[in-house]
Amino acid sequence: MTLAPETTDLKVELALDGGWFAVCDLSMLLPGRGVAALLPDGRQAAIFRDRSGELYAVDNRDPFTGAAVLSRGLTGTHQGRPFVASPLLKQRFDLTSGQCLDDEEVRVATYKVRTA
Repeated sequence: MTLAPETTDLKVELALDGGWFAVCDLSMLLPGRGVAALLPDGRQAAIFRDRSGELYAVDNRDPFTGAAVLSRGLTGTHQGRPFVASPLLKQRFDLTSGQCLDDEEVRVATYKVRTA
């Protein structure tokens, strides 16, 4: 049985150097949309949930523009790989590896993510 997110107390957590860090309630993540979270060291993470419920987290900073906007990007899949497309210049970043699908020399940081 799967519970609707609105009926759970689950928190989304990212693995950081000091352990697991809670960033938001699972109910805040709408499938196909991202949210930005401020991390203790001042960086930002972009957290996503896909339509199957899988969670992903990448650095929120677009390496091509320097703007913290990836959480506002469009999500999709390319050849079975989930990605987020930057809302500015439209480069796509693989949500599992951080690799830019449009420029193999560029990548963003990824984070392990879980619910607890």
